[in-house]
Amino acid sequence: MVEDPKQNETEEKEESAEAAETGGSEGKKRVALYLAEYDTSAQILHAAEKVRKAGYTKWDAHTPFPVHGMDGAMGLPDSRVGWIVVFCGLTGVSAAYLMMWWMNGVDYPLIIGGKPAFTLPSSVPIMFELMVLLSAFGAIFGMLGINKLPRHHHPVFESERFRAATDDKFFISIEAEDPKFDLEKTKTILEGTHPSAIELVEEPVSEEEDEKEAH
Repeated sequence: MVEDPKQNETEEKEESAEAAETGGSEGKKRVALYLAEYDTSAQILHAAEKVRKAGYTKWDAHTPFPVHGMDGAMGLPDSRVGWIVVFCGLTGVSAAYLMMWWMNGVDYPLIIGGKPAFTLPSSVPIMFELMVLLSAFGAIFGMLGINKLPRHHHPVFESERFRAATDDKFFISIEAEDPKFDLEKTKTILEGTHPSAIELVEEPVSEEEDEKEAH
């Protein structure tokens, strides 16, 4: 039996149209960030200074180990975790003091051996324990909140090259959400930092995001 070429062509077009309707949104991608790779810690330090001076705000440096001076090069302020810990610690001390005063001195006082129902020295252990407990909670959850964690995925993981960030390479990523992000200008700035490679990273667009952008 001889197959009709026109019929085969029509069937292929129909299959392509169905694939576009069902899986077209899955194949859509959008620009997520620029990723620049460096070979040494000195190179990424100089690059971070240039990116900061260029006025970018939504960018980050990725290194396989802590690099001394990186906070200053990126223009990062002092961590706010310390203030969160201080607030939680003072809250713990105050709450413990009030709790012991109310329970022992007001709500259910017990007079034993002529001693007062409530004294500060007897409350110190509880005040100390609650201070440490709330300070620890504040440090952990404060750090997670400031760093926006847990985040199970980030567009930077779309890059195969980025796997070396935990080995022996250094990276700077500038996100497309940055107000100053421009495909040509941002690339030119990164090229001026003399990286070993520059990659434009794209991320898949979900159907929900595609619909929102359409509206």
